[in-house]
Amino acid sequence: DVTEIEEKEAQAKQEEQIMKEQELSNLLHEKRFLKALGLAISLDRPHTVLMVVKAILKEPEGRKQLEENLVRLRKDQKEAVLAFLVTWNTNSRNCHEAQAVLEMLLRHEDPDSLLHFSGVKSAVESLLPYT
Repeated sequence: DVTEIEEKEAQAKQEEQIMKEQELSNLLHEKRFLKALGLAISLDRPHTVLMVVKAILKEPEGRKQLEENLVRLRKDQKEAVLAFLVTWNTNSRNCHEAQAVLEMLLRHEDPDSLLHFSGVKSAVESLLPYT
C-alpha cells in the first residue's frame, strides 16, 4: 500500500508551494523584483509575473527598473515572459504592461536571438492582431 507515501509526498509539495508563495510575498514587500520575477516564472504563474511587473511599474523610475530586471533574466525566463505577455496583451486591463515588456524585449534582444526563442512564431502571430 503506497497511499501513505503518496499522501506525504503531496503534503510536502503543498508545504513547499506555500513556502514559495510566502517567499514571493516577502520579495515583493522588500522590493527585490528580480528574485520575485524569477520565482514567479519558475512557479509558472503568469498572473503573478504580471503582478510583479505592475508593482515594478508603480515605482518611481519603474520603466527603468523593469528594463534592468528583464535584461538580467535568463533566456528561458525571457521565453516564459514572452509567452505570458501574449495572454496579457489580449486583455485591455493588462495590455499596457504587456506592451512595455514586449518593447523592452524587442529593444534589448537582437532579432537573431529572438528567432531562437521557443514559440516565438506563434507569439508574434498572436500579438499582431492586438498590438
